[in-house]
Amino acid sequence: MNKQFAKLMGIFPILLIPMLAFGQQLTVKGKVTSAENGEILPGVTVRVKGASEGAVTNVDGRYSVTTKQGDATLVFTFTGYNSLEVPVNGRTTVDVVLQTDNKVLDEVVVVGYGTQQKANVAGAITSVKTADLKQTPISNVVQGIQGRVSGVQITQNSSAPGGSISMRIRGVNSINGTSEPLYVVDGVQLSNSGGVNDISSLSIINPNDIESVAVLKDASATAIYGARGANGVVLITTKRGKAGKTMVTYDGYYGVQNTTKRMNMMNAAEFAALENEVYKTTVYANPETLGEGIDWQDMIFRSAPMQSHQVSVAGGTEKTQFALSGNYFKQEGVIINSDFTRYSFRLNFDHRVNNAVKVGASMLTSFVVNNSIPTGSSSIDAGAVTTSILGAAMGAPPTLKPYDENGNILPFGDQMNSRYREVVNPLGLAQILNRDKINRTLGNLYAEITPLKGLTYRANFSPILSSSLNDYYSPRSIVNSGDLSSGAGKAQKNNSNTLVLLFENIVTYETRIGKEHSLKATGVFATQSNNANSNSINASNFPNDATANEAVQLATIRTVNSNRSKDRLDSYMGRINYGFRDKYLLDLIARVDGSTKFGENNKYGFFPAAAFAWRASEEPFIKNINAISNLKLRLSYGTTGNAGAIDAYKSLSLQGTSGQYYFNHEPVTGISPTGIANKDLKWERSVQADFGFDLGLFRDRLNVTADIYHKKTDDLLFVRALPGSSGYADVTGNFASMENRGVEFSADAIIVDRAVRWSVAGNISFNKNKLLSLAGGLDEYAVSNYQVMQIGQPLGLFKTYVFDGIYQTGETVLDGSGSRTGGVKVKDLNGDKVISAADQEVVGNANPDFIYGFSTNLSYRQFDFSAFFTGTQGNKVYNLTRYSFENPLGSRNMYAALVDRWSPTNPSNEYVSGFQGGRLPLTDRFMEDGSFLRCKNITLGYRVPKIKGISSARVYVSANNLFTVTKYTGFDPEVNSFGNSNKQIGVDNLVYPTARSFLVGLQVGF
Repeated sequence: MNKQFAKLMGIFPILLIPMLAFGQQLTVKGKVTSAENGEILPGVTVRVKGASEGAVTNVDGRYSVTTKQGDATLVFTFTGYNSLEVPVNGRTTVDVVLQTDNKVLDEVVVVGYGTQQKANVAGAITSVKTADLKQTPISNVVQGIQGRVSGVQITQNSSAPGGSISMRIRGVNSINGTSEPLYVVDGVQLSNSGGVNDISSLSIINPNDIESVAVLKDASATAIYGARGANGVVLITTKRGKAGKTMVTYDGYYGVQNTTKRMNMMNAAEFAALENEVYKTTVYANPETLGEGIDWQDMIFRSAPMQSHQVSVAGGTEKTQFALSGNYFKQEGVIINSDFTRYSFRLNFDHRVNNAVKVGASMLTSFVVNNSIPTGSSSIDAGAVTTSILGAAMGAPPTLKPYDENGNILPFGDQMNSRYREVVNPLGLAQILNRDKINRTLGNLYAEITPLKGLTYRANFSPILSSSLNDYYSPRSIVNSGDLSSGAGKAQKNNSNTLVLLFENIVTYETRIGKEHSLKATGVFATQSNNANSNSINASNFPNDATANEAVQLATIRTVNSNRSKDRLDSYMGRINYGFRDKYLLDLIARVDGSTKFGENNKYGFFPAAAFAWRASEEPFIKNINAISNLKLRLSYGTTGNAGAIDAYKSLSLQGTSGQYYFNHEPVTGISPTGIANKDLKWERSVQADFGFDLGLFRDRLNVTADIYHKKTDDLLFVRALPGSSGYADVTGNFASMENRGVEFSADAIIVDRAVRWSVAGNISFNKNKLLSLAGGLDEYAVSNYQVMQIGQPLGLFKTYVFDGIYQTGETVLDGSGSRTGGVKVKDLNGDKVISAADQEVVGNANPDFIYGFSTNLSYRQFDFSAFFTGTQGNKVYNLTRYSFENPLGSRNMYAALVDRWSPTNPSNEYVSGFQGGRLPLTDRFMEDGSFLRCKNITLGYRVPKIKGISSARVYVSANNLFTVTKYTGFDPEVNSFGNSNKQIGVDNLVYPTARSFLVGLQVGF
């Protein structure tokens, strides 16, 4: 184990030394009953405040506890009742009566443009507790949601620091558009997208600043966001100050990360023997004498530290409250020269001017520095091995040297008479500068006026300011000396700036009509403008590496690009929440959105929704059933939209550059049409129906929620091919449709609630996606050489040849196979004795049968323990890494298993023989079961007894990604080389691997 971590672990036991106190003992006895019906309450926890003494009431509701102080305070806690603190005041008998706790039903849930009591929510909304988010050290809030919300699938596409992550609420909802939900942070609206090597836009948010997260899933909950709500909405609320004592807290941890798995590659002796076989000559005279050689995975992987430190201050008076925090987070990657650093600052301020006026502000600003290295690839075979550092390390000949005699990285093309020019030294790829610096500020200024009782007007102004700089330089020093003349030394500088301005006017009226009717009406007008500009310069053929990309004028080849865009969205929304006798609930929602992005025939979209809920537990015939504490049935139906993939000018006829032409011997840049106008371009539109129930049993010690839904999405954006006579290759329009059907279950329970408190929670979700139609009546559309879309089937299908072993000596090699004796044999499915595309079939589906997560929490006195697991079942992963490293074509290392490759004397039916320049057909051999069960986190904590001047202190140790149970043979089954793509999912092509981490943390309050 890393030495630094071992030292920190040595400190931990010291912090667990109990603080001893001595004094006169006093035995206190008593009985605990319920205020509701006078019944005795067995199982009530009774503890001495600030001490370790405690007891539990017996079957007669009686207890006995001994305290060392006559002025001690007893704390009574029991599930379903309010906790109660009672001073002993020297008494030996203390009987108490506990009041029923209605906080579960009275809990306030954040909804779009407001809040509601949880009991009155008619839509499908799930909240995530702050404690759950903080349980696992994360750089991205979405990572904290994974496995905790039913109906939500989260995939860590790349495990690079700050890496790409995707979130799908109730399935994939688009083809060429986005399926990412809308994120709303303190009223500020954000999107998350990008490729596998891009930084997640949500990584700028410090998870420690978050107070609550609400996931809106059905149409009645998301329709209020109209054209941005089809993929679900995630509402994030940051911590605000409260009246009272000013609280100062420190929350920090330090840990070490390591890879969870290595690939077993050939050693030098085995590789040398393979080279001799492939090239049919003596490349290496005595292979057996070369031994193990260089382990290139050891050269690029490392133990990497990870740390976070935050100081927060919060407090205020009855009129003014504030909360501010500063955070430093740094995660070094398990691959050399990769890291992610975030500096963030948050300020929330609220001030009540008088009884009618309230003003406030929220600001979240962050500065991120991300150093990335090339991993993941969209190409296969040779391209993947030379552009991904993982591929380069796995394919690097173990017979070559990493450095020259001066300690400089030695290109492979400069060794062994340039034999290995076509593979690259992975240490050279690690020297490529690829640094992103991102500044982003999210702001919200509000003024709230209450002119009449129940009537509130709120004005929100929410700007987002973002700027980024990408520095890229691939140095000459890593290039083979024979290739230095072909543009060696490549540089880029990319600048981008974004300004989003959102102004919202919100009017809310809330009243009760008599004792039986409640009414809340909300009206919103909002306008949002998005302004973006970018510029970039690309340069190559530098004289040396002295200035890297800071003096691009030294390059002999340079190109410059710039871009600017602007669009606007105007929205009008109304919502009515009506309740009758607080048990029959009706929500009506309507929103109209108008966008400059869309065709002139479809500038506006209308998105209505309705929901009904019946609080059956309020009916007399159910109230008499003591076991049922809460029962609510919910039904909703509505329409939402998705505008996430429409570029600002996609509906217009576009023009662009088309190369250089010469007039009068002078070069002139040409301009030609690049896009055809589509006046009918509009939103993708989803119609969703949902039926669900919420059930609480035994005073809410057991809670169950279930939903069944059907979502149909029409007018999907799709690229339709055009005839050549049109002058255009294709046009983007609303040419497809799909549906998602599913069932979700979640449950939580308090198993034991005494001196030992034990609770569990879990969820499971089933979703079936189906493509209903494509442009031009297509039944099938090829996405890549191994993935297709088919009508009646889900997105994410794999279609390949079927592996049928190896051609043995004497077998007839079928025409069209491109194979040989000792090469791959595929099945002739149609029996025509010719291998063609007609012999391909669907061999797998990247979508899981179900996803799940479960957790358990255990506490005893000052100790707490938690464990969290997540997983998927039934999904397939196409392992393109195997495709590259099971093909012994020469000059590249292979999996160690290929020692057992085919030869005339070893008729293997699994691995092909070595063959110079050979290629493998894409077959189902590389299709693997991607199901997994992962232990995401295990934490053991200890709350230190009171120390003068410190209100609370807790130390903990934590293990993350401790183990994964899976049959998958790659680095990790939770992967996608194509980032947030909807069409290409479940593909593993040398993506940054998952790390296991061990941490020590400290939380202190003053």
